Amino acid sequence: MNIIICGAGKVGFSISKQLSAQGHSVTVIDQSSEDIKKINDTQDVKGIVGRATLPTVLENAGAEKADMVIAVTKNDETNMIVCQLASSLFNVSKKIARIRTKDFLEGKWGKLYNKSNIPIDVIISPELEVAKSLYRRLEAPGTLDNVPFGKNKLKMLEISIEKGCPIKNIPLKKLTEKFPDFKANILGAMRKGKFIYLKKNDQMMEDDNIYVVVSSDQLNPILKAFGHEEKISKNVLIIGGGNIGLHLAKMLEENFEDLRIKIIEKNKKRAEEIANELSSSIVINGDALDEEILKEANLEGSETVLALTNDDENNMMVCVLAEKTGLKKRTIAIVNKTNYNLLQDSLNIDDLVDPRMTTVSRIMEHVHRGSIGTVYSLLDGEYEFIEAKISEKSELINKKIRDSNLPEDIRIGAIIRKEQVIIPKSSFIFERNDLVVFLAKREELKAVESIFSVGTI
Repeated sequence: MNIIICGAGKVGFSISKQLSAQGHSVTVIDQSSEDIKKINDTQDVKGIVGRATLPTVLENAGAEKADMVIAVTKNDETNMIVCQLASSLFNVSKKIARIRTKDFLEGKWGKLYNKSNIPIDVIISPELEVAKSLYRRLEAPGTLDNVPFGKNKLKMLEISIEKGCPIKNIPLKKLTEKFPDFKANILGAMRKGKFIYLKKNDQMMEDDNIYVVVSSDQLNPILKAFGHEEKISKNVLIIGGGNIGLHLAKMLEENFEDLRIKIIEKNKKRAEEIANELSSSIVINGDALDEEILKEANLEGSETVLALTNDDENNMMVCVLAEKTGLKKRTIAIVNKTNYNLLQDSLNIDDLVDPRMTTVSRIMEHVHRGSIGTVYSLLDGEYEFIEAKISEKSELINKKIRDSNLPEDIRIGAIIRKEQVIIPKSSFIFERNDLVVFLAKREELKAVESIFSVGTI
């Protein structure tokens, strides 16, 4: 597939890296010669220095033969114009744009996006996607991540194996015998910075982060089996009243009646704006590193602290201060610099969230067509959790798993057949319209499209 990416920042860089590794023909446009040089030096893609809103630049990038345009520049208007030009002048069939500004996303102006007005097929709002990701973490305390599949019938959980975990150091096949009624499948683990698939004779070890697919209706008992009995927080403190903080507060207000939410926002005007938009949350204007402000916000009594400002260092510092109160609380910080992940354990921060990878995962979901659904990227796209429906043309129909010749680096987690969640054994026989949730290595994505008879775009 021929894909043009407009914007060579962190998101554009990561998307081009993943798409190129999957064998797509990728061209990246950006006005920054430095960013384009970095891409040209490190990736097998074509980099062009120029303004993506100029028809001649798009033409030089091969827009006439492009199957998709992904506009992820820092400017909303630029992304919108790129999609308009790609449609009107070059008839590009799929246009994806990153849009941040509230006016472009909500209310009556949302009707702008159609073939007659601004022809954008998929709009990604990074702040909203990050807020959703944070909400899912709070919804399932005890998890590092919680991603829904199959219209929320199934969840992929990332769980830390801690010292007191009652099921560590037990072969997985023994766990199946111990919990015969659980609809769960442990697929892999991050161990000492490296991802490994887990087989039936393998064990989960302390300090592993494991990835498990579970039936949503068994979420709490499964977490309990892992030794996680944390309750949903009743007192939440949000540092930063930007779009992420505001979106998250709104979601929490809408879904949890007895939750007490406080937000610290440094900018007075912004603090007043979000206070008017929220119904029950308390908004405090001040510096979150100010001891008096933290006392006013009752940092000590907060059960979960989320540091969501644009300043990585401040976010990490607030989480450190929260841990120093002496009372156990969950701390989550947004960080844009990947090298800060190395400090997570030493600073005792529970979770560091990279907004870039959240955005990339959502965009990658829309690169595939047809029966490919939710996509969740691990390790900068080296592995992906995918849901795919078995079409009438799929080579899997009427085959048992053990006879399906699936590549070694594709592991099936669960099947949803009609309303039923199934953890399949090797004798399981695929049927048309089965929804399959699996984990695949990046190099196997072409095989995935072939096996499930899916096209791209």
